[in-house]
Amino acid sequence: MMASNKESLQTIHTEAVGPDYVSKNHKPEATVSTAVSFPNVHVLAQTPQLIALLTMIRDVNTDRADFIFYSNRIIRLLVEESLNHLPVIAHEINTPVGRSYAGVMFQGKICGVSIMRAGEAMEQGLRDCCRSVRIGKILIQRDEETCMPKLFYDKLPEDISDRWVLLLDPMFATGGSATMAVDVLKSRGVPEDRILFVNLIASPEGINVFAKKFPKLRVVTAFIDQGLDEKNYIVPGLGDFGDRFYTL
Repeated sequence: MMASNKESLQTIHTEAVGPDYVSKNHKPEATVSTAVSFPNVHVLAQTPQLIALLTMIRDVNTDRADFIFYSNRIIRLLVEESLNHLPVIAHEINTPVGRSYAGVMFQGKICGVSIMRAGEAMEQGLRDCCRSVRIGKILIQRDEETCMPKLFYDKLPEDISDRWVLLLDPMFATGGSATMAVDVLKSRGVPEDRILFVNLIASPEGINVFAKKFPKLRVVTAFIDQGLDEKNYIVPGLGDFGDRFYTL
């Protein structure tokens, strides 16, 4: 494991980013998301806007107010992309000028479930896009004796088995907490293919395990980083998201 970690940390994926009409010679080189080959993992397009936002929240010198502001912008992008993966049905309407328009409308009910406490930072972004959306909570912490994730608390909508679930957690390192959260949802009757895991930054190690364990679940993330260090911290990462969002 240590050898593979070191190997992955040596790989930095960079490419020129910028509008298509700008010459490649004038585009800045930027670190972009690590490529993965899982069909159920969807990474946001590595646009200049997204890379600039990620740069702000990764910077150790970014103060809390700016960290919250720029994180919320990324979260909004993630939620909007996640909603694109929900089913729609045909819906024809009439416009104010008397013409018909062949459109679509959302099908089914949704809810959010945040993995406390960092996942709670993503709730407002979901509320901004989905009015009056129900939100459940799951608290998972590491057992100090076994170093394994342990479920401490969950509060979920009674009809969650009938809903599409957006599972919210900004940082995805080893995947232990997210895996347990998915197991909780499945135990409450939520089909695996109705769960979308919404995440800001992931590790390739966590993605590899998670995508194979839950092949029907979809992951929507903004960025897959280089890897994990010897302490299982995501690198280059951004530090402790919950601390920077709520307290630092």
